[in-house]
Amino acid sequence: MSELRRRVDETAALTGFAGVVRVERGGAVELDAAYGLADRRHGVAMTTDSQLGMASGSKTFTAVVVMRLVEQGLLTLATTARHLLGTDLPLIADDVTVEHLLSHRSGIGDYLDEDEFDSEEYELAVSAHRLVRTQDFLPILDGYPTKFRAGDRFNYCNGAFVVLALIAERVSGRSYQDLVAELVCSPAGMVGTGFPRSDALPGRAALGYVEVEGQWRTNVFNLPVIATGDGGAYTTTADMARFWAALMAGQVVTAETLADMRTPRSEPDRGERRCYGLGLWLDTDSPQITMSGADAGVSFWSSHYPDRESTITVISTTINGAWPVAGIVDADVCAETRP
Repeated sequence: MSELRRRVDETAALTGFAGVVRVERGGAVELDAAYGLADRRHGVAMTTDSQLGMASGSKTFTAVVVMRLVEQGLLTLATTARHLLGTDLPLIADDVTVEHLLSHRSGIGDYLDEDEFDSEEYELAVSAHRLVRTQDFLPILDGYPTKFRAGDRFNYCNGAFVVLALIAERVSGRSYQDLVAELVCSPAGMVGTGFPRSDALPGRAALGYVEVEGQWRTNVFNLPVIATGDGGAYTTTADMARFWAALMAGQVVTAETLADMRTPRSEPDRGERRCYGLGLWLDTDSPQITMSGADAGVSFWSSHYPDRESTITVISTTINGAWPVAGIVDADVCAETRP
């Protein structure tokens, strides 16, 4: 057993980690492991092939879809949201652009403002079972005043990525989920990634859990029936390795587009080591790029280290479960990548 595996096993046991972790380094799989139960009620064990929710991690897929549409000439970064929204969402300022939305600099009011409440405690303005199509989100996106002028500063905004999904659908004539399948999953060879219904999950899918009055219950009432642009796809750790390899090889977007996505659009918060590009978290001290997210019943972290040809993915079925394990594996790689 490797030292890394020993430390991950120990951390998983101490924290009750239920999820999956995969570490690839130098083209070889160093760690591929599953812990805990995928279905607690029926005692179904987690496996390395389990599909788990990505929460906001799949915002990167939204960014890739939009940038592919830019490459195809259907959009530009300067296209305004209003151009495609028409009279929908009238509180979104007329000068908000695709680039503002992608970089969390739009200033639009957020239906799921993480500065105001915990993502396990929020209540949607409509019943979750009504949220099947991206268009169904319009009633809950509406009514939130502008927070600041577009471009003035960074402020993480879930609603901005739902708006991006709407824009992508309207300019392409395709559903957001079909666009992800066609423009992201297909070129990357991702065979286990998609947007299943929350009330009809496939057998491979692990259930997400929230703790209610001391009991673990599934997150079926906390999330939309079908996820859209602000997160919620399901994936596997092997698919995430395929995604990073294809992204870096120019098989998903061009090298020029990826360079643009990796260009910082924000300054790091005080004491932080990360800033934001277009749909990607960027490390200020290294080439590391990251997708991450947390929601009711899921925590997701996937990072690629181009200088070491290393990729790590950690996913859990609880809102904070992934972070202790992610900290262990990230520190292990970073010990070699930073002086």
